Amino acid sequence: MTDVVGVREPAPAPVPAAVAPLVRARRLRVGDRVAVVAPSGPVAADALDRGLHLMRGWGLDPVVLPHVLGAHPRFGYLAAGDEERARDLTAAWCDPSYAAVFCARGGYGAQRMVDLVDWAAIRAAGPKVFVGYSDVTALHEAFAVRAGFSTLHAPMPGTANFTTDQASREALRATLFDPETQLALGGPTARTLVPGRASGVTLGGCASLLAADLGTPHARPSARGGLLLLEDVEEEDYRLDRILTQLLRSGWLDGVAGVVLGSWAGCGPYAALRELFLDRLGGLGVPVVEEFGFGHGETNVTVPLGVRADLNATAATLTLDSPALTY
Repeated sequence: MTDVVGVREPAPAPVPAAVAPLVRARRLRVGDRVAVVAPSGPVAADALDRGLHLMRGWGLDPVVLPHVLGAHPRFGYLAAGDEERARDLTAAWCDPSYAAVFCARGGYGAQRMVDLVDWAAIRAAGPKVFVGYSDVTALHEAFAVRAGFSTLHAPMPGTANFTTDQASREALRATLFDPETQLALGGPTARTLVPGRASGVTLGGCASLLAADLGTPHARPSARGGLLLLEDVEEEDYRLDRILTQLLRSGWLDGVAGVVLGSWAGCGPYAALRELFLDRLGGLGVPVVEEFGFGHGETNVTVPLGVRADLNATAATLTLDSPALTY
């Protein structure tokens, strides 16, 4: 069959750029002043006070930003107004007297305020330590895509796995002050789901937040070349199926190098979830580790995002190529 004159086949879609390493912040030192913000849900004062006390025990000087203990005038599930929460984050980041920004807790609301943050000012201010998980996944992605900064998926001072679990707290403290001691990550529960080895740059967090980010103007185009961390809380099995299927159908998981699964607190019997993960992720043909110990569980391993690492799913280990923070 001859070609039709003047008709060309459409050019193939460009292959999304691979996940690349991000700029790391400097480690913390005793005496550092650090900011605490609430980008998402309301914060219980007593829980935060316990966390602040423990942070002071590390030799840090935590300062609570003005709207952390506030309330939204209409929506009780938000810590304060969207503009107020965004203003606190921007002010904390751009104030050179703060060496780090800790989120008090997650909940819901980061998606509502993320586009109100002054990302040009954030980039100009340069990197600093950023700590959080859960709903904060939306901000981890924003710091990666809009600023190019590495962040820490880690316990927050207003959460139980910070105040009650010493192992989780100590792993975060060591990452902040002595990151060379935290190159080999993982806990006693980690095990192989799909064997194999892979290298890549870490990214990820709460699965539902990653799926919700798809299609937004500043979303990461792909997890290609990355080592993807996934966890979530209180999602029924069919909802997790929908979340993972959306990531698959969108092509966002095409070319991912490996997957590390964390905790799934309140998501149902783990035996059923394991079958779901094998069904949805096993076909990727990449190494997968399960029960790695980060996320909403009683323990919460600190994992830096935006750093190159080696995943050995057969041995259930994740080893960083370099420390999470610089000198």
